[in-house]
Amino acid sequence: MKLATFEVQTSVGPVERIGAVDESTADDTAGEATLVDLTAAYGAALEAEGEPAPADLAHARVPPEMIAFLERGDRAIADAREALEYAAETDRERGPGGAKIRYEPGEYDLLAPLPRPNSLRDFMAIEEHVQNSMDGEIDDVWYELPVYYKGNADSVVAPGETVKWPAYSSIMDYELEIAAVIGKRGRDIAAEDAEDHIAGYTVFNDFSARDIQGREMKGRLGPAKGKDFANGLGPYFVPAEDINVLEAPMTARIDGEVWSEGTVDEMYHSFSDIIAHVSQSETLHPGDVIGSGTVGGGCGLELGKWLEDGSTVELEIEGIGTLEHTVVE
Repeated sequence: MKLATFEVQTSVGPVERIGAVDESTADDTAGEATLVDLTAAYGAALEAEGEPAPADLAHARVPPEMIAFLERGDRAIADAREALEYAAETDRERGPGGAKIRYEPGEYDLLAPLPRPNSLRDFMAIEEHVQNSMDGEIDDVWYELPVYYKGNADSVVAPGETVKWPAYSSIMDYELEIAAVIGKRGRDIAAEDAEDHIAGYTVFNDFSARDIQGREMKGRLGPAKGKDFANGLGPYFVPAEDINVLEAPMTARIDGEVWSEGTVDEMYHSFSDIIAHVSQSETLHPGDVIGSGTVGGGCGLELGKWLEDGSTVELEIEGIGTLEHTVVE
């Protein structure tokens, strides 16, 4: 199941909804699939069963906003599957109150699965990327601790959105990553229990302004302005049980040319170890996003080449989809 956040136009303005890809119409390109409105479909299923308040109950069980959805944990995922199954079996077009069940390409705008995450942490957990990106030997601390920075959760860009490069930078780069999305609140989580706190995964493009990033990190803090202007997430969010995340092939294409390939099986620090580390004396919440770090050879910095004005970046993870953006100066 591939979950999405999408926006539709209504008489009272744009409205955000939660959807799932109708796999019979699916295309890995964002915006090219029929989406099932999960709240509407679940309400229709309840109405068919004779529930007296189907719309209200559907809104509570399958909330039309991703963080509220994640807060319901495994129950929301199960209810979403039931809604998608009902939509596949019925010829009904509307749910309770006339809510539309299916949206065809062109009828909606695809947003990032989490348009505004609860938080955004990005790790540097893959040794080859560290070796390729740093001068000199890797410090022992990298092997001892999963190191990370906190990104700007307010700068998430939607799939397909054009990224305007900041005026203070002239070196444009991408990073091929996968992100785990927390679905269960926890504190001081043991590594052996950490997987229970991961709701699922999405593609992550950690856009990087390499010139300013290099300058600011000489001050032994950051990155900040080198990263905070744009974070790509999407196109879909896939529940953890629906993907073998360690084996999923990952590819970066720039203007149609393959630049990078890899998997997160290369991670020195696993997501479980990362969650155990972060949650020490700190609470993780549904909607927190945790980036894996860049796969080996997964960015221009490692390859010795950069994006150009008008470059189109496609990051694909098999089983999730292709996240596409064009960068402009």
